[in-house]
Amino acid sequence: MISSLTGTVQAVSLNTAVLNVNGFGMLVNATPGTLSTLHEGREATVHTSMVVREDSMTLFGFATTEERDVFEVLIGVSGIGPRTGLAILAVHTPEEVRIAANTKDTAAFTKVSGIGPKGASRIVLELNGKLVPTGAPVSSASAAGGSASVWEPQVIEALTGLGWSEKDATATLKALSKADPEIVATGNVADILRAALRSMSSANRAR
Repeated sequence: MISSLTGTVQAVSLNTAVLNVNGFGMLVNATPGTLSTLHEGREATVHTSMVVREDSMTLFGFATTEERDVFEVLIGVSGIGPRTGLAILAVHTPEEVRIAANTKDTAAFTKVSGIGPKGASRIVLELNGKLVPTGAPVSSASAAGGSASVWEPQVIEALTGLGWSEKDATATLKALSKADPEIVATGNVADILRAALRSMSSANRAR
């Protein structure tokens, strides 16, 4: 089982990255937050979880062991596959997932695309006792009401890390503030980053 990879970042896309590890290009699926820490040409370490199926072996990469550990608990829930587990961690930090599971906060899970009220209820039921808050601080950027001074540099860094220019990233966030003020007002870095990526991808297709 591969628990971590260290190598030179060869490529970064919207959902994956390739690390060159001793001449082998290792493809890992990751959240926008993790991908934002990877920069082409630089050495990096990602903590990994390998999901083995009859017809495939897929690596999922995380910036911290805490993210990986929570991911592995999540995919143990019936109906939660690796993609959904990754989506949950794209919206919430590991500690926020622990808090939501411990407090039976189904609303937190319905914020994730593809998870409805029934699915959220099943998740909190199956996670009962499996994830307990550690007491780690929860950043205000992940909660509603985060200020632009907190989230904007993080989102711009993530976008430039994915290959966009700082000028394009800044312009996109400015346009997003006018087009979708509600999502910007939340201050949620992961949500704003996803919205920005959708906007930039749509603009590219229209060219």
